[in-house]
Amino acid sequence: MSETKDVLILAIESSCDETAAAVVKNGREVLSNVISSQIELHKLYGGVVPEIASRKHIEKINQVIEEALEEANVTLDDVDAIGVTYGPGLVGALLVGVAEAKAIAYAKRKPLIGVHHIEGHISANFIENKELEPPFICLVISGGHTHLVCVKDYGEYEIIGRTRDDAAGEAFDKVARAIGLGYPGGPKIDKLSKEGNPDAITFPKAHINDAPYDFSFSGVKSAVLNYINGCQMKGETFNQADVAASFQKAVTEVLVENAMRAVDEYDMKKLAIAGGVASNSTLRQAMKDACEKKEIEFYYPSPIFCTDNAAMIGVAAYYEYLKGTRHGWDLNAVPNLKLGER
Repeated sequence: MSETKDVLILAIESSCDETAAAVVKNGREVLSNVISSQIELHKLYGGVVPEIASRKHIEKINQVIEEALEEANVTLDDVDAIGVTYGPGLVGALLVGVAEAKAIAYAKRKPLIGVHHIEGHISANFIENKELEPPFICLVISGGHTHLVCVKDYGEYEIIGRTRDDAAGEAFDKVARAIGLGYPGGPKIDKLSKEGNPDAITFPKAHINDAPYDFSFSGVKSAVLNYINGCQMKGETFNQADVAASFQKAVTEVLVENAMRAVDEYDMKKLAIAGGVASNSTLRQAMKDACEKKEIEFYYPSPIFCTDNAAMIGVAAYYEYLKGTRHGWDLNAVPNLKLGER
């Protein structure tokens, strides 16, 4: 491959409740990024219903891919490879994307590249921060994952911390439901907490002695639920905004503390955050302040690249493509795929 040839990746993402397709050029330039969200549909149930998500992906996927190609002004023949999320995620939802990617790759005789969803989230930072290159520490905080990762090189990761129970995003959703905000919880708590006092209630922060980088959010979630139940049993009202702000503070402080400890111990000068919860304004500000104090470069994607999208999958697929990663027709959905597995 000559140095001058552009590499175009068509990427597909369907791991949860967003059907997404994108065309990415040379790993850093997003030519199109089309996302069909199902949030309104799942709101009725207070969370994602896997069966409904899978059906919606089947309905939307061709349309989303056509739109992505049209917006990028390319055809399937122009594309060099097909990248697709194959795990982790909801198995039925993942299967829709994987089957689609295999069909296109087979019909058009294009290389097929399976991408790890968390690798995609980490790679989202490369889109707008053209100067960012490994090594760096990345905190991935999404609905189902809280990972502290040392990004040693493109596609080379060491997980240094992970959640033992609820991911931060899950805790946000459960607390939002408990205080009557509904789904999706993250953005609603972020908004409401601006009206509350973060020091009104002291919620616990879990630290795991034998694993200083690991996270646990089920304790703080339970503490919030107990606080609300206690108020209700005594016939007292509680301030929604204060509960939201105090809960958010407890979660944010743990995330910031663990990230800063990792930066110190691994002697890194760069920290990135990624995933849906990375668009939380309180968390961003707290991380920014902590990084400024330590004179560390801080990176984060725009909100559109924090939530599930295919552009980030296209970026990750590009670096896998350069490394020679290719998957066969036996590529399958792996709902509990670990980072670093192939």
